[in-house]
Amino acid sequence: MTRTEAAQLAMVLEVTASPKPGNVDRGHDYPDTRLEHFLASAVFARCAFEHAEAGGSGLGSLIEEAVLDTSCHSGGNTHFGAFILLMPLVSGGSIDGAMRTVAETTVEDAVAFYRAFSATAVRVLEKDEIDVNDPAALTILRERNMNLYDVMAYSSERDMVAREWTNGFALCREAADLLVSYGPGREAIVRTFLDLLASYPDTFIAKKHGAAVAEETMMRAREVQAGRVALQAFDEECLARGINPGSLADIMIAGIYLALLEEWRWDC
Repeated sequence: MTRTEAAQLAMVLEVTASPKPGNVDRGHDYPDTRLEHFLASAVFARCAFEHAEAGGSGLGSLIEEAVLDTSCHSGGNTHFGAFILLMPLVSGGSIDGAMRTVAETTVEDAVAFYRAFSATAVRVLEKDEIDVNDPAALTILRERNMNLYDVMAYSSERDMVAREWTNGFALCREAADLLVSYGPGREAIVRTFLDLLASYPDTFIAKKHGAAVAEETMMRAREVQAGRVALQAFDEECLARGINPGSLADIMIAGIYLALLEEWRWDC
């Protein structure tokens, strides 16, 4: 399996595993974003992954390419956070290689990333000194000589996907290890996702609903693990409240990717 194929397959396996509380899966769509939009994005991202695997120039440009290539459907942003994680992993060939790759990013990578960000509907904090929606942000990046790693470090305190660039892709590694420990098949993805949700407040939830709701969601996941709440009931509760653990879904995709390359079996 090539790294490109593993990245595409990881995107497909994550979205088709069910139930994953609050997220689109084979049992649930959102009003404007459906399962097939996620599957289409996995197909349309292929060229960008191939360029990354071949050593294509610039992580920022690779992320931008993936975003633009997958914006050809009406489902909106589906995998922006996943691309942030997958592109360095595919390009670097391993976590160690990814860390070297992110350390070598440039200011122009940061500029390309901001262009990609502004092309999506990704939720951001209302106030940010380097606002992706402010054209002046690109000037600030150049004046401060901030490369893309610097941008991720700047965002890491409040964004767990960005934090992976600064902590050695620790949660991606944890997700892969959990998958392997649970054995082959779809159920391992569901169990791993619930473990992550019970261990870490999802920063996408925090941005959308506030830190208290992110903490509450984590505690509810622990109640599911303890057998006090049914997983299906928790899923329905999250969907009814619009609680979407999107950051952990992105980390889950990267974890599946790593596990696939380590010969974790998905088809058993």
